[in-house]
Amino acid sequence: MEPAGKTILITGSTDGLGRMAAERLGAAGATVLVHGRDRRRGEAVVEAIRRRGGAARFYRADLASLSQVRDLAAAVLRDHQRLHGLINNAGIGSGGPHGAREESADGFERRFAVNYLAGFLLTRLLLPTLVASTPASIVNVSSLGQQAIDFDDLMLTRGYSSSRAYGQSKLAQVMFTIDLAEELEGSGVTANSVHPATYMDTTMVRQAGVAPMSTVDEGCAAILNLVLSDEPGSGLFFNGLRPTRANAQAYDRGARERLRVSSTALTGA
Repeated sequence: MEPAGKTILITGSTDGLGRMAAERLGAAGATVLVHGRDRRRGEAVVEAIRRRGGAARFYRADLASLSQVRDLAAAVLRDHQRLHGLINNAGIGSGGPHGAREESADGFERRFAVNYLAGFLLTRLLLPTLVASTPASIVNVSSLGQQAIDFDDLMLTRGYSSSRAYGQSKLAQVMFTIDLAEELEGSGVTANSVHPATYMDTTMVRQAGVAPMSTVDEGCAAILNLVLSDEPGSGLFFNGLRPTRANAQAYDRGARERLRVSSTALTGA
C-alpha cells in the first residue's frame, strides 16, 4: 500500500515502537492517527510528524476502559470517512517476575483487557470503514511469548502469573487475527499478527528488568512490512519479516470459536 494519502490509526503511538511507526508513516505521506493516554506526549508526536511535512491528529483513550475504546472508535469515525490501516500496538508487558494481577475498569484481568480485548473491540467497531477503504490492513502487534488459554479461568483468578497473563493475551491476538483473515477473505483487507523483534529497547522491556536485545528500528521494519507490502498474505503470524508458526492453540478452530464467543460477550461487540 502506498502510504501517501492514506489514513492509519496506531494505538500506543506516543512512545517506542508505536511512535517510530507513526513518525515514519507520517514522513511517507500518510495521515497518522496517534493514540495514547497522555495528551502532552501525544501532541509532541503530532508536532514531530508535522515538522517533517506530515499530517497527524492525536486521540486520547485509556484502553483499560472499554467505554473509552468505544469513544475512541466513535471519534475516529466522526473525523474520518476512510481508514486504510489499523495497527493494534498498545499493550502492557509482563512487568517481570513481580508483575501483579490488576483489573481493568470493567473488572477484567488488566493485561488481557488492554492487550487483547481493547483491540478486539476497536477492530470490530472500525471494521466496516476499513472494508469500505480497501486496500486496507490490520496489524496486531503480538509476541512469540505465547501461552495457551485456559477457558475455565480466562481472567486468571487462580495461580496468577504476569508472564502467563501476557502470553495468554498475546496468543489471543493471534487467534483473533486468523479468524479476521477468514472473515475478510476477498474483501481487500488483510489481517496479520507479528512479533516485531525480541526484547526491543523500549519502556516495556526495561520495566520488565530485561536487557534489550533488538532495536526499535528492527521492530518498526516488521510492522511497516505488513502495512505497506503489496502481498503480505493474510491470517499469518510473523516473526520479524518472516511468517512462522504460533502456539498450536491458534490453529484449533474450536478454541478460536470459544475465544470469539467469550470476547463478544465480554465486550458487547
